[in-house]
Amino acid sequence: MVAVPSQQGLAIDSNVYERTVAALRDRERELSHLVDMVPSHVWRLQPDGEPTFFNRRMVDFLGLDVADTGKPGMTRLAAMIEATVHPDDTAAFADALGCCLQTGGPFAMRYRLRRADGVYRWMSSRAEAMRDQNGRIIQWYGLCHDIDDQMQVEEALRQGKQQLQETMDAVPIRIWSATSTGGPVYFNKRYRDHLHSVVPHLMDVEEPRIDTLLQELVHPEDAPEVMRVLQDTSTTGGAGLMRFRWREKDGAYRWAECRVEPRRDQSGAIVQWYGVSLDIDDEVRAREGLRDRERELSQFVDMVPIYLWRLTSEGEPNFLNKRLIDFLGLDLVDADTPGMSRLGAFIAAAVHPDDAAGLGQALNRCFITGESFSMKYRLRRSDGVYRWMEGSAEPMRDQGGRIVQWYGLCHDIDDRLHAEDALRRASDKLARATQAASLAELSASIAHEVNQPLAAIVANSHACHRWLSAEPPNLERAKITAERITRDANAAADVISHIRALFRRTPHARSPEDVNRLIGEVCRLMADEIAAKGIRVETALEPELPPVALDRVQLQQVLVNLIRNGVEAMEPVAGGARLLRIHSCCEGADAIRIEVRDAGTGFKDPERVLEPFFTTKPHGMGMGLAICRSIIEAHGGRLWTASNETCGATVAFTLPLAAGEPG
Repeated sequence: MVAVPSQQGLAIDSNVYERTVAALRDRERELSHLVDMVPSHVWRLQPDGEPTFFNRRMVDFLGLDVADTGKPGMTRLAAMIEATVHPDDTAAFADALGCCLQTGGPFAMRYRLRRADGVYRWMSSRAEAMRDQNGRIIQWYGLCHDIDDQMQVEEALRQGKQQLQETMDAVPIRIWSATSTGGPVYFNKRYRDHLHSVVPHLMDVEEPRIDTLLQELVHPEDAPEVMRVLQDTSTTGGAGLMRFRWREKDGAYRWAECRVEPRRDQSGAIVQWYGVSLDIDDEVRAREGLRDRERELSQFVDMVPIYLWRLTSEGEPNFLNKRLIDFLGLDLVDADTPGMSRLGAFIAAAVHPDDAAGLGQALNRCFITGESFSMKYRLRRSDGVYRWMEGSAEPMRDQGGRIVQWYGLCHDIDDRLHAEDALRRASDKLARATQAASLAELSASIAHEVNQPLAAIVANSHACHRWLSAEPPNLERAKITAERITRDANAAADVISHIRALFRRTPHARSPEDVNRLIGEVCRLMADEIAAKGIRVETALEPELPPVALDRVQLQQVLVNLIRNGVEAMEPVAGGARLLRIHSCCEGADAIRIEVRDAGTGFKDPERVLEPFFTTKPHGMGMGLAICRSIIEAHGGRLWTASNETCGATVAFTLPLAAGEPG
């Protein structure tokens, strides 16, 4: 009876135990499953450090055999470390873990662990000791996270930061950053070197303030403006730009430009200020030098005694020098304003009505073609008087050949034109007076020479009449008187013969002469007259011509006449075509030839130019070429004219080496 309850109690305890064990197994399986699901590596060591457990994730990572991972002492720790930890981290890992096993302190370390495929990956590992009620270590539990991706990102960031640091240290500008309250947090190397050389006492301070540095470094005259800009940027949160003089190591100041920008967080609050300082001293001094040169050039342009102007590529005036402004009576303020006046309106207001259309057309043609401009026109002075101007303009082009500006100038030639006109009128009057005087002189000479024999003829005629009328007639005396009449008539004929000698060959005293030397003497004699007409003379003289027996004075008269005719023929011709050529050469074996070739208007009636009294000049007598031909023919030569193929005419003559007989 007593034994029964005792047996029932044992049965109950056995059931409870079995259920408890089953529950523990289920709990252990659940915990093991949970540990295998943790996205980290979980491990367990014995108190002496020997591994006793790795979760499934770590087993797969290391490539271990699953059947062996649950066995105590499955591998020696040292062998495990040597096989799985990176050689560069092995010693540090063993030392740190050994220290923890001895002291019981927590383990924490970053190291590289070898994956099953042989790749090492960074791990962040921690371990804690589990103790019993008496404080003795009974197990070590550890956890390690794969942080390889994080480490690579951190390494990339570190390298990027280092590269950025090296870049900022290498750039030839000063870079700094400051906190939102003004405390500096960074200076690049160029900035640090400068600060250490100029204000080393401030760089000994752990965090020197920007305002303190500025007071020490910025020129006293510029410091207030710099502080004002910094305060404005701090107040408004906007960017700032400052130009100031910056003290260097030698105490000299150089111009710098500083730009300041804020950096904000996601909420828009300023967390940092960044600044960049550029040395612009060379630029500032270059600009000052350029301004000085511009002032000098402007003063020089205003002083030159000509009128200067500038147009845009479209032809709108945008600059007139002061002399032209004063001439036109313009407002100085408006004269420098771009587009101050439309060109058409300017021409209509300032150019003479008779010249305005031609000037506008010429300028428009130049704007279209890009050719140079040159023209004479009348410009209205401020008092309303029109004065003649000689204007010219050239385009200024960029590297691509496009016109960017037109620069022009005009000379006041009004006085010169009036003087030339007055001189022309005076020359015409003088020529007419000279012709009249020559004619009068010739007439007086003829009258004087002929008058005496004519008077004697008249007197002897009366005497002869008286002798014949006497009773008885005195024939002897009448005969003598008639002889005297014949003598006086012959004297009058001789006077006429001297005049006619200009137009027929007559003997003269001659001597051997060098024709080339005579040509040179005549050219030198007429050099001033030729140069005044803007004519160029070109000679082509055959050397060592034989001497010619001639009248030196008469041949000089021929050369002077022919050269003067050629110069006068080229007066209407403009430009470089005004060239007179003189040529000498041998004409066969017994004569020489001389040619005077001009580039003038040519002969309008070449068949009559050698006739006496034929002329195409308004005030000519028509005797020049006729006299020249008479002189040449008197020397036994021949003179002729010819028209050139392109323009102008040629007058040529020959002289025999043996003196010709007079005809």
